[in-house]
Amino acid sequence: MSKKHPIIAITGSAGAGTTTVRHVFSDIFRRQGVTPQIIKGDSFHRHEKAEMDRLIAQSTQSGNPLTYFGPEANMFDKQEAVFAQYAKTGQAEMRHYIKDKDDAIEYGHAIGSFTPWKKMDAGSDLLFYEGMHGGAAAHSWTRRKANPSHLPQGKERRGKGGKGVNAAQHVDLLIGIVPAVNLEWIQKIHRDCSRDGCTVEKTTATILRRMRDYIHFITPQFAMTDINFQRMPLVDTSHPFIARDIPTEDESIVVIHFRDPHRFDFPEIQRRIPDSFMSRPNTLVAPGGKMRLALRVICTPLIRELMANKSAKSRA
Repeated sequence: MSKKHPIIAITGSAGAGTTTVRHVFSDIFRRQGVTPQIIKGDSFHRHEKAEMDRLIAQSTQSGNPLTYFGPEANMFDKQEAVFAQYAKTGQAEMRHYIKDKDDAIEYGHAIGSFTPWKKMDAGSDLLFYEGMHGGAAAHSWTRRKANPSHLPQGKERRGKGGKGVNAAQHVDLLIGIVPAVNLEWIQKIHRDCSRDGCTVEKTTATILRRMRDYIHFITPQFAMTDINFQRMPLVDTSHPFIARDIPTEDESIVVIHFRDPHRFDFPEIQRRIPDSFMSRPNTLVAPGGKMRLALRVICTPLIRELMANKSAKSRA
């Protein structure tokens, strides 16, 4: 962690809604006059899309599937190095993953590829990470031994970016976005199937293929977060694979868990978030339609605190 060069990380699985949360934080930064350096988790993928697709197909046939959730597909060691360097100096190397046509136009690279690594622009107030592994830390993982065909004989299926990594230790504010799992699957199915060539069956197969890595490499992060925002549907989602639409925000509640509740003025938070209530001393429940408001009310003072500590450290 660094008072002079703070890091905020938003972490959540594919389909959890981290991109929406990033937009809320961008609005908070604008209102607070904060200049963030934004970095996305997919920039730390180990392989370009074509190679990753090949490895996924090869490993799936072997019965030990490779997924985007695990360390074989991600450079967690590089992520930790970037976090550590930024915390120390306020700068580090970064690159962009070209996800769609807009990225291809903006950066001049093919979809599914990466831009070259280059030094971040100077002058940012903090580093803001959004992706699936903001709380990447090997000590929170457990893993079975394996012998997939795409790794050398006898090696543990961990990859260079797994063992000994603790990127989370450099994060000053770690926030988890964790919908109820059936809701997460519904959101992923509808998002994926909005693209050409996707079917519910293909997305369901992807969910099944990723399940083991989801349990080992996504879920453990939420035990280390400072705050978790969990959207819970108030309509029937018992069969997510036939759901015709995504439950709306007004058909949901948000369960917000605080690791250190003593830092927060809950009566004031409840006053500012209509119809919210405390279900436990460390848990606030709010209407689903108030999630963006809850993010602003809860996180804005934390960002102000980070900036105040940064100013104090700079003057020291």
